Amino acid sequence: MFHERPPQHYQQLPARQARRAVWASLLPRRRRAAVRLGISTSLFLADLVTILAVGLAVDAAYYAYISDGDLIPLSRSMNLQTAAFLSLIILPTKLARGEYGIEHCLSRTPHLRRTATLWLMAWAVALLIGFATKTSHDFSRVASAAFFVVGLPVTILVRGVMVTLVRRGSTANSASASRIHLVGYEEDITNFYANNDVEALGLRVVGTSYLRRFDASAGSSSAEALLAEDLDLAVSVVRFLRPDDVFVLVPWSEPADIERCIDAFLRVPAALHLRPGTMMDRFPDLQVARVGRLSGLNIGRRPLSSGEILLKRAFDVTLAGIGLMLLAPLFVTLAVLIKLDSPGPVFFRQRRYGFNQEAFGVFKFRSMKAVPDAPFRQASRNDDRITRVGALLRRTNLDELPQLINVILGDMSLVGPRPHALAHDRSFERRIALYARRHNVKPGITGWAQVNGFRGETLTDAAMEARVQADLHYIDNWSIWLDMTIILQTIVSPRAYRNAF
Repeated sequence: MFHERPPQHYQQLPARQARRAVWASLLPRRRRAAVRLGISTSLFLADLVTILAVGLAVDAAYYAYISDGDLIPLSRSMNLQTAAFLSLIILPTKLARGEYGIEHCLSRTPHLRRTATLWLMAWAVALLIGFATKTSHDFSRVASAAFFVVGLPVTILVRGVMVTLVRRGSTANSASASRIHLVGYEEDITNFYANNDVEALGLRVVGTSYLRRFDASAGSSSAEALLAEDLDLAVSVVRFLRPDDVFVLVPWSEPADIERCIDAFLRVPAALHLRPGTMMDRFPDLQVARVGRLSGLNIGRRPLSSGEILLKRAFDVTLAGIGLMLLAPLFVTLAVLIKLDSPGPVFFRQRRYGFNQEAFGVFKFRSMKAVPDAPFRQASRNDDRITRVGALLRRTNLDELPQLINVILGDMSLVGPRPHALAHDRSFERRIALYARRHNVKPGITGWAQVNGFRGETLTDAAMEARVQADLHYIDNWSIWLDMTIILQTIVSPRAYRNAF
């Protein structure tokens, strides 16, 4: 067994003063806890000051407008009261979720989405309480609406800036860096360095203990004695270095060695971690979860939680119901044009796979000539089956409007992966990895793929893979704010109409 860094360096220094300097560098930095507390406090205060400042600024601007430039007295700032109430919801929630910790800032957590979702939830609670207590009439609707609209991007911007600053400042040499010690076989430690940029992770490796491989012919007793010797020496080095965390990199295929490492390093005052190797690389957000009394590594959660499903369903039904009522005259007009343009039904209905690959009938305005019992063939550019009115419907996405009926029926959502024909689903599911994962949520009238131009004919597997990747991005990053953004882009963004024919 051999170790990197401290013991050899320490023993080779001739000068007593130099040895003392090395000893001081190996001990945990006393400032580390204070620096980390300072970072967490800064993140907390940034959120608090941002919410209060935006509320006060909006009120000041509104008061100056209605009073010819006078300054607003603090006692009359209703948005300041709203800001204080929002802070009482947002800040403790973030504290409970650990969002002010440095590790959370360095993680791959979607910070901006979580910030936006929490802002919307806090306002929903504020409105509900204001309605229940009959105090909402005391507040200016214009000022409150402006606070909501302005506050959302500002809080997102401030969070993004703070996370960026923390990440840039978290280097291996910073006072906040976690001091870690690595233990494992040489090839496993080599792979760790090859697959991880330690400095980019904000870590400082203070020592490395390599376990020796034993000759299988030497017998189990000799192997156990060799490992025990290595672990005793490694524990001594860890006690000397006093790292914050010890990472055991022994592969999971050797459970007996892992058990010995656990028993050895539980005796030292450092956090102990097992690295699952390729499993951790593929699923960076692994968590230990309990189901009943059973524990396991959770590598994938449900695409949407129960609360998110209810929120999304309420959003869908509300907008779809309003849309159907407002668009009723347009529906009648388009129905007449379709009937005058070519014989056949107004609606085209085709079987598609929905949530959990359950088939349903999707409604669309008919845009092609009606040919009974014709085999399925994907529409292509300059397709002679497309009618004159149908071409207009396709270019403007109006042929999708009847799917609002599917939304009301619960077969579809306003936003989600677009449902494909059954023949396409069966074909691409065999050729494209994780294609079927698109069915883990309800299909949508529009989606992230469509507003990014991934629509129309898919002539190659690469074209479909790009569309699938966009759909999976939507599933992994869903928020009600993202749904609103996609709906808006569907209406106004030119990319949403790209490749339409």
